[in-house]
Amino acid sequence: MAKKQRDPVLSFQLHNGFEVHGIIPHYLDADHASLGYGIHLVWRNPKVVRSDDNGKRKRYGRRVPDTVRIGTVQYQQRRVASFEEFSEIVRYFVDVVATYKGDFVVFPELFTLQLLSIESREGTPAEAIEAVTEYAEPFRNLMRDLALRHNINIIGGSTPVKEDDGRVRNVAYVFLRDGQVFSQPKIHPTPNEAYWWNITGGSRVTAIETDCGPIGVLVCYDAEFPELTRHLVDQGIQILFVPFCTDERQSYLRVRYCCQARAVENQLFVVMSGNVGNLPKVPNMELQYGQSCILTPCDFPFARDGIAADTTPNAETVAFADLRPETLLTARNSGTVKNLKDRRHDLYTVNWRGQ
Repeated sequence: MAKKQRDPVLSFQLHNGFEVHGIIPHYLDADHASLGYGIHLVWRNPKVVRSDDNGKRKRYGRRVPDTVRIGTVQYQQRRVASFEEFSEIVRYFVDVVATYKGDFVVFPELFTLQLLSIESREGTPAEAIEAVTEYAEPFRNLMRDLALRHNINIIGGSTPVKEDDGRVRNVAYVFLRDGQVFSQPKIHPTPNEAYWWNITGGSRVTAIETDCGPIGVLVCYDAEFPELTRHLVDQGIQILFVPFCTDERQSYLRVRYCCQARAVENQLFVVMSGNVGNLPKVPNMELQYGQSCILTPCDFPFARDGIAADTTPNAETVAFADLRPETLLTARNSGTVKNLKDRRHDLYTVNWRGQ
């Protein structure tokens, strides 16, 4: 119940509203792993009025059964003294979104670069990025454990990874609550990433199947290339996650406007998560500007301005939204405009040549 241990059955039941009523001794003595104990659970039917509530029923904070609840983190860059301190900050945000019964928690691009503040390393920016790659494996282990422990899907922002070919790539990881881990490399490094950090682009863009439907991840600059999103939509995604990292307002707005365009032209939800604050003496991360948000198509079933959730710029926070994939199907098939359905395949198409 305190989420210090995970059981594949009990943790799932607690996440879905079951309550522990007590422990049953000698429930199955032949089961030596549990010492024969069983758990007595209670599930309360929300449509049945309980005798002790005087007929009053809670009418707020409930979720529609077919919604996907998303919490996107606007992450404050700060100095940390150890990987354990970094882990505690990440664990806090995962726990917050899980407490609010979230299905996804989303972190920003390259938020792991705050690990460079643990020790002062002299050297070039490329050497600094190489140093962060040493934390890639502990980072994956941390996030996978949190996804299992809190029964939530984690879009783990992105982190530099040194791959088998010796090149450093900016890789986004997705940690599902069933223990599966997926990766999505950034396809287009920015000029700064390529020049200062010697980061190489990837060559594959793949939809990821989750318990909330197929999703896609594009890292920051990749969202400014419409072909990538269209390739993911052709694979069936309904939610696109965009972890980003921008240093000033113009850079941020380039990503935001393109994400809104992707939401309109592909009739899908787009979730952005960015860094805020400053990280002195960490190359190329001295300044951050961010305003995380959850964007929708612009049509009657959605928010009037195409924004399901927004944040105050440059303040550490979490934005929540309940998204209904059913509304996407309605918009795609019978909306005011039908961007996907009305494509002229006789004139143009997207042909993927990568992996």
